[in-house]
Amino acid sequence: MKPTYLAPSILAANFANLERDIKMINDSEADWFHIDIMDGIFVPNISFGFPVLKSITKHAKKTIDVHLMIVNPDRYIKEFALLGSTNLIVHYEACTHLHRTLQAIKAEGMKAGVALNPHTPVNLLKDIIADIDQVIIMSVNPGFGGQSFIEHTYKKIRELKEIILNANASTLIEIDGGVTDQNAEKLLASGADILVAGSFIFNSKDPSHTIKAMKNIM
Repeated sequence: MKPTYLAPSILAANFANLERDIKMINDSEADWFHIDIMDGIFVPNISFGFPVLKSITKHAKKTIDVHLMIVNPDRYIKEFALLGSTNLIVHYEACTHLHRTLQAIKAEGMKAGVALNPHTPVNLLKDIIADIDQVIIMSVNPGFGGQSFIEHTYKKIRELKEIILNANASTLIEIDGGVTDQNAEKLLASGADILVAGSFIFNSKDPSHTIKAMKNIM
């Protein structure tokens, strides 16, 4: 059995009780913290910036998976490394020189990832797949939590998995958006390695129990 990872999305946490929710994830069976950084330009929403990320990494005891939904991500690579990011994911659509950006991320000691919007085909990564540590397939349109899952995602996962296998690469496939206990098993069966879940976890009556139930599926 290949290892799979569950990454609760902090975007759906209670910002008035952020330290409490971070502790909950630390104490739970979740594997990673998933942190969305939005600039209001690349996506039509603004989440949080460096001060909040610094507060999160101060208390978090697990992998820090940072998903940048911003323009010109190269400007901030060093800063995200200094703030304790484990993985740094940039959007294909936001990078003119993607290979250079990935190498810059790795040079700072982080894992380098690429995110694809729902309309972006996975075959665009074929030539550099061996240089990518993880690919986020967006299963909703980026920018807001709580959206409905896009069914075409399953096909994209299978296509990407074939590209990874053909290249003998070790790239992990991450799914972000609309992930619940209703589609988790099918996502994993299609080839996903990492599931990001936000609203489904934090809007539940008992987030820690919901995480445990998700891990049981995985």
